[in-house]
Amino acid sequence: MGRILWTPCLREAVLYREEGGSLQCETCERRCLIPPGETGHCKTRINLEGKLYTLTYGDISSISANPIEKKPFYHFWPGSLALTVGSWSCNFDCPWCQNWEISKKPPKIGECEHLTPEAFLRLARAENCQGTSISFNEPTLMLEYSLDLFRLARRQGYYNTYVSNGYMTGEALELLAKAGLDAINIDVKGGETAVRKYCGADVEKVWRNAEKAKRLGIHVEITTLIIPKVNSDRETLMEIAENIVERLGPETPWHVTRYYPAYKALEVGLYPEATPLGILEEARQIGFRQGLNYVYLGNVPGHPGENTYCPRCGELLIARWGLQLTSYRLTADKCCPKCGEKIPIQGKSVKRGVLPG
Repeated sequence: MGRILWTPCLREAVLYREEGGSLQCETCERRCLIPPGETGHCKTRINLEGKLYTLTYGDISSISANPIEKKPFYHFWPGSLALTVGSWSCNFDCPWCQNWEISKKPPKIGECEHLTPEAFLRLARAENCQGTSISFNEPTLMLEYSLDLFRLARRQGYYNTYVSNGYMTGEALELLAKAGLDAINIDVKGGETAVRKYCGADVEKVWRNAEKAKRLGIHVEITTLIIPKVNSDRETLMEIAENIVERLGPETPWHVTRYYPAYKALEVGLYPEATPLGILEEARQIGFRQGLNYVYLGNVPGHPGENTYCPRCGELLIARWGLQLTSYRLTADKCCPKCGEKIPIQGKSVKRGVLPG
Protein backbone atom coordinates (compact mmCIF):
# COMPACT_ATOMS: atom_id res chain seq x y z
CA MET A 1 0.00 0.00 0.00
CA GLY A 2 1.52 3.31 -1.03
CA ARG A 3 2.30 5.87 1.66
CA ILE A 4 -0.04 8.42 0.11
CA LEU A 5 -2.95 6.07 0.75
CA TRP A 6 -2.38 5.72 4.48
CA THR A 7 -5.21 7.47 6.30
CA PRO A 8 -7.53 6.63 9.20
CA CYS A 9 -10.39 6.72 6.67
CA LEU A 10 -8.93 3.72 4.81
CA ARG A 11 -10.36 0.42 6.10
CA GLU A 12 -10.87 -2.99 4.58
CA ALA A 13 -14.38 -3.36 3.20
CA VAL A 14 -16.66 -5.88 4.87
CA LEU A 15 -18.46 -7.13 1.75
CA TYR A 16 -16.52 -8.22 -1.33
CA ARG A 17 -15.24 -11.31 -3.10
CA GLU A 18 -12.56 -12.24 -5.62
CA GLU A 19 -13.82 -12.64 -9.19
CA GLY A 20 -11.48 -13.42 -12.08
CA GLY A 21 -8.54 -11.37 -10.89
CA SER A 22 -10.74 -8.43 -9.86
CA LEU A 23 -12.72 -7.80 -6.69
CA GLN A 24 -16.50 -7.60 -6.70
CA CYS A 25 -17.89 -5.08 -4.24
CA GLU A 26 -21.03 -6.36 -2.53
CA THR A 27 -21.93 -3.20 -0.64
CA CYS A 28 -24.59 -1.98 -3.08
CA GLU A 29 -26.56 -3.49 -5.93
CA ARG A 30 -24.23 -2.13 -8.56
CA ARG A 31 -21.88 -4.94 -7.42
CA CYS A 32 -18.96 -3.30 -9.23
CA LEU A 33 -16.17 -5.52 -10.51
CA ILE A 34 -13.05 -3.55 -9.59
CA PRO A 35 -9.65 -4.28 -11.19
CA PRO A 36 -6.39 -3.87 -9.21
CA GLY A 37 -5.63 -0.25 -8.41
CA GLU A 38 -9.06 0.96 -9.52
CA THR A 39 -12.24 2.18 -7.85
CA GLY A 40 -15.88 1.31 -8.53
CA HIS A 41 -18.77 3.47 -9.74
CA CYS A 42 -19.03 5.48 -6.51
CA LYS A 43 -15.24 5.97 -6.18
CA THR A 44 -15.34 5.06 -2.48
CA ARG A 45 -13.96 1.49 -2.77
CA ILE A 46 -10.48 0.71 -4.10
CA ASN A 47 -8.74 -2.58 -4.95
CA LEU A 48 -5.28 -2.60 -3.35
CA GLU A 49 -3.02 -5.65 -3.29
CA GLY A 50 -5.92 -8.07 -3.53
CA LYS A 51 -8.09 -6.45 -0.87
CA LEU A 52 -10.98 -4.03 -1.20
CA TYR A 53 -10.79 -0.91 0.95
CA THR A 54 -13.26 1.83 1.74
CA LEU A 55 -11.90 5.36 1.47
CA THR A 56 -14.66 6.92 3.59
CA TYR A 57 -14.41 5.34 7.05
CA GLY A 58 -15.36 8.34 9.19
CA ASP A 59 -14.47 10.81 6.41
CA ILE A 60 -16.97 13.51 7.30
CA SER A 61 -17.96 16.15 4.76
CA SER A 62 -20.93 17.52 6.73
CA ILE A 63 -22.16 17.37 10.31
CA SER A 64 -25.05 18.94 12.21
CA ALA A 65 -27.55 18.22 14.96
CA ASN A 66 -30.86 17.94 13.08
CA PRO A 67 -34.49 17.57 14.13
CA ILE A 68 -35.55 14.05 13.23
CA GLU A 69 -38.33 15.66 11.15
CA LYS A 70 -35.67 16.90 8.69
CA LYS A 71 -34.84 13.35 7.52
CA PRO A 72 -37.87 13.22 7.22
CA PHE A 73 -39.14 10.90 9.96
CA TYR A 74 -42.60 11.81 11.22
CA HIS A 75 -43.44 8.55 13.03
CA PHE A 76 -40.12 7.97 14.78
CA TRP A 77 -39.01 9.75 17.95
CA PRO A 78 -40.95 12.97 17.17
CA GLY A 79 -39.30 16.14 18.44
CA SER A 80 -35.91 14.51 18.95
CA LEU A 81 -32.48 15.49 17.63
CA ALA A 82 -30.12 13.26 15.66
CA LEU A 83 -26.46 14.07 15.17
CA THR A 84 -26.17 13.73 11.40
CA VAL A 85 -23.12 13.18 9.23
CA GLY A 86 -22.44 12.71 5.55
CA SER A 87 -19.36 11.80 3.58
CA TRP A 88 -18.65 11.89 -0.18
CA SER A 89 -20.03 10.54 -3.46
CA CYS A 90 -23.08 8.45 -4.39
CA ASN A 91 -24.01 5.27 -6.21
CA PHE A 92 -26.89 6.99 -8.10
CA ASP A 93 -26.56 9.45 -10.98
CA CYS A 94 -29.56 11.74 -10.28
CA PRO A 95 -29.15 15.04 -12.19
CA TRP A 96 -31.37 16.91 -9.70
CA CYS A 97 -29.37 16.07 -6.56
CA GLN A 98 -30.06 18.53 -3.75
CA ASN A 99 -26.73 17.75 -2.02
CA TRP A 100 -24.58 17.62 -5.13
CA GLU A 101 -21.71 19.57 -3.55
CA ILE A 102 -20.77 16.42 -1.61
CA SER A 103 -22.58 13.60 -3.41
CA LYS A 104 -20.97 14.35 -6.77
CA LYS A 105 -17.43 14.57 -5.39
CA PRO A 106 -15.30 11.48 -4.71
CA PRO A 107 -13.20 11.24 -1.56
CA LYS A 108 -9.65 12.53 -1.93
CA ILE A 109 -7.22 9.64 -1.63
CA GLY A 110 -4.75 10.31 1.16
CA GLU A 111 -6.87 13.07 2.74
CA CYS A 112 -9.78 12.86 5.14
CA GLU A 113 -11.61 14.70 7.90
CA HIS A 114 -11.76 11.76 10.28
CA LEU A 115 -14.27 11.43 13.12
CA THR A 116 -14.10 8.28 15.23
CA PRO A 117 -17.35 6.64 16.40
CA GLU A 118 -16.35 7.47 19.98
CA ALA A 119 -15.86 11.15 19.13
CA PHE A 120 -19.17 11.15 17.23
CA LEU A 121 -21.04 10.03 20.32
CA ARG A 122 -19.25 12.48 22.58
CA LEU A 123 -20.42 15.24 20.24
CA ALA A 124 -23.95 13.79 20.17
CA ARG A 125 -24.03 13.97 23.96
CA ALA A 126 -22.74 17.55 23.96
CA GLU A 127 -25.45 18.54 21.46
CA ASN A 128 -28.21 16.85 23.54
CA CYS A 129 -29.06 14.45 20.70
CA GLN A 130 -31.14 11.33 21.19
CA GLY A 131 -29.82 9.50 18.15
CA THR A 132 -27.53 9.21 15.16
CA SER A 133 -28.20 9.64 11.47
CA ILE A 134 -26.11 9.06 8.38
CA SER A 135 -27.49 11.15 5.56
CA PHE A 136 -26.71 14.07 3.20
CA ASN A 137 -25.10 11.71 0.67
CA GLU A 138 -25.82 7.97 0.31
CA PRO A 139 -25.10 6.43 3.75
CA THR A 140 -24.51 2.92 2.39
CA LEU A 141 -21.12 4.15 1.18
CA MET A 142 -20.16 4.49 4.86
CA LEU A 143 -21.21 0.93 5.64
CA GLU A 144 -18.14 -0.04 7.67
CA TYR A 145 -18.31 3.14 9.75
CA SER A 146 -22.07 2.73 10.22
CA LEU A 147 -21.63 -0.76 11.65
CA ASP A 148 -19.08 0.36 14.25
CA LEU A 149 -20.98 3.54 15.14
CA PHE A 150 -24.37 1.82 15.45
CA ARG A 151 -23.08 -0.93 17.73
CA LEU A 152 -21.52 1.61 20.06
CA ALA A 153 -24.49 3.99 19.90
CA ARG A 154 -26.96 1.24 20.75
CA ARG A 155 -24.91 0.27 23.81
CA GLN A 156 -25.02 3.89 24.93
CA GLY A 157 -28.79 4.22 24.45
CA TYR A 158 -28.95 6.17 21.18
CA TYR A 159 -31.18 5.30 18.22
CA ASN A 160 -29.67 4.91 14.74
CA THR A 161 -31.10 6.05 11.40
CA TYR A 162 -30.32 6.06 7.68
CA VAL A 163 -31.64 8.35 4.93
CA SER A 164 -30.98 6.29 1.84
CA ASN A 165 -31.76 5.53 -1.78
CA GLY A 166 -32.30 1.94 -0.64
CA TYR A 167 -29.81 0.39 -3.07
CA MET A 168 -27.66 -1.56 -0.62
CA THR A 169 -27.33 -5.32 -1.05
CA GLY A 170 -29.47 -7.57 1.10
CA GLU A 171 -26.30 -8.68 2.89
CA ALA A 172 -25.44 -5.09 3.78
CA LEU A 173 -28.95 -4.43 5.06
CA GLU A 174 -28.78 -7.51 7.28
CA LEU A 175 -25.47 -6.32 8.76
CA LEU A 176 -26.94 -2.88 9.44
CA ALA A 177 -29.99 -4.36 11.18
CA LYS A 178 -27.80 -6.59 13.34
CA ALA A 179 -25.54 -3.67 14.26
CA GLY A 180 -28.48 -1.55 15.41
CA LEU A 181 -30.14 0.34 12.54
CA ASP A 182 -33.51 1.39 13.99
CA ALA A 183 -35.10 3.39 11.17
CA ILE A 184 -34.60 4.07 7.49
CA ASN A 185 -36.16 6.63 5.20
CA ILE A 186 -35.95 5.35 1.63
CA ASP A 187 -36.20 7.73 -1.30
CA VAL A 188 -38.25 6.09 -4.05
CA LYS A 189 -37.38 8.33 -6.95
CA GLY A 190 -40.04 7.25 -9.42
CA GLY A 191 -41.19 4.38 -11.60
CA GLU A 192 -39.03 1.80 -13.33
CA THR A 193 -38.29 3.81 -16.49
CA ALA A 194 -37.44 7.09 -14.74
CA VAL A 195 -35.20 5.46 -12.13
CA ARG A 196 -33.34 3.56 -14.83
CA LYS A 197 -32.98 6.65 -17.03
CA TYR A 198 -32.01 9.25 -14.44
CA CYS A 199 -30.46 7.23 -11.60
CA GLY A 200 -29.01 4.25 -13.46
CA ALA A 201 -30.70 1.83 -11.07
CA ASP A 202 -33.39 -0.83 -10.77
CA VAL A 203 -36.25 0.46 -8.62
CA GLU A 204 -37.46 -3.09 -7.89
CA LYS A 205 -34.35 -3.63 -5.77
CA VAL A 206 -35.26 -0.53 -3.79
CA TRP A 207 -38.71 -1.94 -3.07
CA ARG A 208 -37.15 -5.31 -2.18
CA ASN A 209 -34.97 -3.60 0.41
CA ALA A 210 -37.87 -1.61 1.84
CA GLU A 211 -39.75 -4.87 2.38
CA LYS A 212 -36.68 -6.56 3.82
CA ALA A 213 -36.01 -3.69 6.21
CA LYS A 214 -39.52 -3.97 7.58
CA ARG A 215 -39.15 -7.75 8.03
CA LEU A 216 -35.91 -7.10 9.92
CA GLY A 217 -37.77 -4.89 12.38
CA ILE A 218 -36.50 -1.57 11.05
CA HIS A 219 -38.93 1.35 11.03
CA VAL A 220 -39.52 2.41 7.40
CA GLU A 221 -40.75 5.68 5.90
CA ILE A 222 -40.81 6.46 2.18
CA THR A 223 -40.04 9.77 0.47
CA THR A 224 -40.59 10.80 -3.14
CA LEU A 225 -39.19 14.08 -4.43
CA ILE A 226 -41.96 15.07 -6.83
CA ILE A 227 -40.44 16.32 -10.09
CA PRO A 228 -42.83 17.42 -12.87
CA LYS A 229 -42.58 15.22 -15.98
CA VAL A 230 -40.27 12.74 -14.19
CA ASN A 231 -42.51 11.15 -11.57
CA SER A 232 -45.51 13.47 -11.17
CA ASP A 233 -47.95 11.69 -13.50
CA ARG A 234 -50.95 10.01 -11.93
CA GLU A 235 -49.95 6.50 -13.01
CA THR A 236 -46.51 6.73 -11.36
CA LEU A 237 -47.89 8.21 -8.15
CA MET A 238 -50.59 5.53 -7.98
CA GLU A 239 -47.98 2.84 -8.52
CA ILE A 240 -45.76 4.15 -5.72
CA ALA A 241 -48.71 4.44 -3.33
CA GLU A 242 -49.94 0.96 -4.23
CA ASN A 243 -46.50 -0.50 -3.60
CA ILE A 244 -46.34 1.12 -0.17
CA VAL A 245 -49.79 -0.21 0.77
CA GLU A 246 -49.27 -3.73 -0.56
CA ARG A 247 -45.60 -4.26 0.33
CA LEU A 248 -45.14 -2.18 3.48
CA GLY A 249 -48.64 -1.61 4.83
CA PRO A 250 -51.09 1.32 4.85
CA GLU A 251 -49.64 2.64 8.12
CA THR A 252 -46.30 3.42 6.42
CA PRO A 253 -45.74 7.19 6.06
CA TRP A 254 -45.20 8.56 2.54
CA HIS A 255 -43.55 11.97 2.20
CA VAL A 256 -44.25 13.74 -1.10
CA THR A 257 -41.67 16.47 -1.23
CA ARG A 258 -41.25 19.66 -3.22
CA TYR A 259 -38.40 19.69 -5.74
CA TYR A 260 -36.22 22.71 -6.44
CA PRO A 261 -33.95 22.70 -9.52
CA ALA A 262 -30.36 21.86 -8.54
CA TYR A 263 -27.14 20.44 -9.92
CA LYS A 264 -27.69 19.53 -13.61
CA ALA A 265 -31.49 19.65 -13.58
CA LEU A 266 -31.72 22.49 -16.08
CA GLU A 267 -28.93 21.10 -18.27
CA VAL A 268 -30.91 17.91 -18.87
CA GLY A 269 -34.18 19.76 -19.42
CA LEU A 270 -35.97 19.10 -16.13
CA TYR A 271 -38.68 21.38 -14.75
CA PRO A 272 -37.14 24.86 -14.27
CA GLU A 273 -39.07 25.89 -11.15
CA ALA A 274 -40.16 24.48 -7.81
CA THR A 275 -42.88 21.82 -8.01
CA PRO A 276 -46.29 23.54 -8.10
CA LEU A 277 -48.21 23.12 -4.88
CA GLY A 278 -51.20 21.67 -6.72
CA ILE A 279 -49.14 18.69 -7.94
CA LEU A 280 -48.01 17.93 -4.39
CA GLU A 281 -51.56 18.17 -3.06
CA GLU A 282 -52.81 15.85 -5.79
CA ALA A 283 -50.04 13.36 -4.96
CA ARG A 284 -51.15 13.42 -1.34
CA GLN A 285 -54.76 12.76 -2.29
CA ILE A 286 -53.69 9.90 -4.58
CA GLY A 287 -51.89 8.34 -1.63
CA PHE A 288 -55.01 8.55 0.51
CA ARG A 289 -57.23 7.17 -2.26
CA GLN A 290 -54.88 4.21 -2.70
CA GLY A 291 -55.33 3.38 0.97
CA LEU A 292 -52.45 5.05 2.81
CA ASN A 293 -53.25 6.45 6.25
CA TYR A 294 -50.41 8.96 6.46
CA VAL A 295 -49.25 11.08 3.51
CA TYR A 296 -47.19 14.19 4.18
CA LEU A 297 -46.12 17.22 2.17
CA GLY A 298 -42.45 18.20 2.42
CA ASN A 299 -40.64 21.49 1.75
CA VAL A 300 -43.91 23.42 2.17
CA PRO A 301 -43.66 24.96 5.67
CA GLY A 302 -46.98 25.72 7.32
CA HIS A 303 -49.10 23.56 5.00
CA PRO A 304 -51.68 21.35 6.79
CA GLY A 305 -50.16 18.41 4.91
CA GLU A 306 -47.21 18.54 7.33
CA ASN A 307 -49.46 17.48 10.20
CA THR A 308 -50.50 14.06 11.51
CA TYR A 309 -54.26 13.42 11.68
CA CYS A 310 -56.13 10.47 13.07
CA PRO A 311 -57.04 8.19 10.15
CA ARG A 312 -60.28 7.18 11.87
CA CYS A 313 -61.80 10.47 13.10
CA GLY A 314 -59.63 13.16 11.48
CA GLU A 315 -58.46 14.71 14.75
CA LEU A 316 -55.26 16.80 14.56
CA LEU A 317 -52.69 14.86 16.58
CA ILE A 318 -49.25 16.28 15.78
CA ALA A 319 -48.90 19.77 14.32
CA ARG A 320 -45.69 20.85 12.59
CA TRP A 321 -44.25 24.00 11.12
CA GLY A 322 -41.34 23.01 8.93
CA LEU A 323 -38.98 21.05 11.16
CA GLN A 324 -40.58 22.12 14.44
CA LEU A 325 -43.40 20.45 16.35
CA THR A 326 -46.01 22.97 17.47
CA SER A 327 -48.31 20.53 19.28
CA TYR A 328 -48.34 16.86 20.28
CA ARG A 329 -51.69 15.46 21.44
CA LEU A 330 -51.24 11.68 21.49
CA THR A 331 -51.99 9.89 24.73
CA ALA A 332 -49.22 8.19 26.72
CA ASP A 333 -49.90 4.93 24.87
CA LYS A 334 -49.82 6.74 21.47
CA CYS A 335 -53.55 6.80 20.80
CA CYS A 336 -55.88 9.47 19.47
CA PRO A 337 -57.34 11.32 22.48
CA LYS A 338 -60.71 11.65 20.73
CA CYS A 339 -61.49 8.16 19.40
CA GLY A 340 -58.76 5.94 20.85
CA GLU A 341 -57.22 4.90 17.50
CA LYS A 342 -53.70 3.51 17.97
CA ILE A 343 -51.19 5.64 16.01
CA PRO A 344 -48.00 3.88 14.80
CA ILE A 345 -45.34 6.14 16.31
CA GLN A 346 -42.04 4.46 17.16
CA GLY A 347 -39.85 5.52 20.07
CA LYS A 348 -40.39 8.30 22.56
CA SER A 349 -41.66 11.77 21.89
CA VAL A 350 -39.33 14.53 23.04
CA LYS A 351 -41.75 17.17 24.20
CA ARG A 352 -39.10 19.74 24.97
CA GLY A 353 -39.06 20.17 21.17
CA VAL A 354 -42.71 21.33 21.10
CA LEU A 355 -43.45 25.01 20.73
CA PRO A 356 -46.55 26.44 22.42
CA GLY A 357 -49.41 26.53 19.96
